[in-house]
Amino acid sequence: MLNFDEANRKSREAMDTMLKSYSDTAKGFQAIAAEATEYSKKSFQDTVTHFENLSGARSLEAAFELQTNYLKSAYESFVAEATKLGEMYSDLARSAYKSYEAPVATGTVKATKAAAVVAPAAA
Repeated sequence: MLNFDEANRKSREAMDTMLKSYSDTAKGFQAIAAEATEYSKKSFQDTVTHFENLSGARSLEAAFELQTNYLKSAYESFVAEATKLGEMYSDLARSAYKSYEAPVATGTVKATKAAAVVAPAAA
């Protein structure tokens, strides 16, 4: 027999879980966007500073050294930022899945048990 109170409670729990997951995911994307914005600002400022320094170079050797140092630091900064953003995306995916982990596991167990009951009956 269908228990409406139990169905209502389960439905409410599922909705709460979904809304919490969406909220956490939105916060994660906001954090990623803020990080990317900060990196872009810093990168732009570093580029402006580099060109100011480059325009004041007295010799070709000095300009070449400035350019080499800038490219090395820009590359290292980019790799560090890409790694950080990759970790943020990975953490976001893990946290988004975490709220659904228990219900999926429960459903999988129930489906496995139901399949085990149906399989011998079909044979």
